[in-house]
Amino acid sequence: MAVFWDYLPALLAAWGIQLVGVMSPGPSVALLLGVGTAQGARAALLTCAGIASGSIILSLSTVLGLTVIFAQLAEAMLVLKLLGAGYLAWLAFGAFRRAVSPPPPPSPASIRASATRLARRGFLLQVTNPKAIFFWIAIASLGGLAAAPWPVITVFVAGAFLNSFIGHGLWGLVFASPPMRRLYLSGRRWVEGALGAFFAFASYKLLTTRI
Repeated sequence: MAVFWDYLPALLAAWGIQLVGVMSPGPSVALLLGVGTAQGARAALLTCAGIASGSIILSLSTVLGLTVIFAQLAEAMLVLKLLGAGYLAWLAFGAFRRAVSPPPPPSPASIRASATRLARRGFLLQVTNPKAIFFWIAIASLGGLAAAPWPVITVFVAGAFLNSFIGHGLWGLVFASPPMRRLYLSGRRWVEGALGAFFAFASYKLLTTRI
């Protein structure tokens, strides 16, 4: 147990920075807004599971130093920008399509069938989400965990997963609450249109911002 106490300040600092990123609005929160209001709490939590699984990849990359490597290699960051912008553009297209032609409310069977798709969408957004990656680069800059033993790293990754799942889960449950769902149903064309505009703007800013 003594080794955990030695690394506790670094763990708390890393989780604290991650929590700030989780709770601040961004592409992941916007995705949960659309999923939670349209499909309810179960769909939102499935999406959160995918997002949190993406956090496992990002936290391991931080420990292994890959986030720092990406930050220093222009070519790698360019590929990351293109992937992130492309995925955000795809989300914008889907939101605009639902705004023009709103789909019927999903049945329980269709929601169950789409569980893997919901989790996959959250995972893909997280691992290509520049906002999340920049927060993890900030965590990597703190140091202190790169030389940690594997038990500490395991605790760090597990904590990052829980941090992400619980934090995003709170967003998802708020958006899936009955008042938010009623508000969405009364003006879902506007909600989907606003989400499409957000994702499109985020894609544009990512493509045109120097990293």
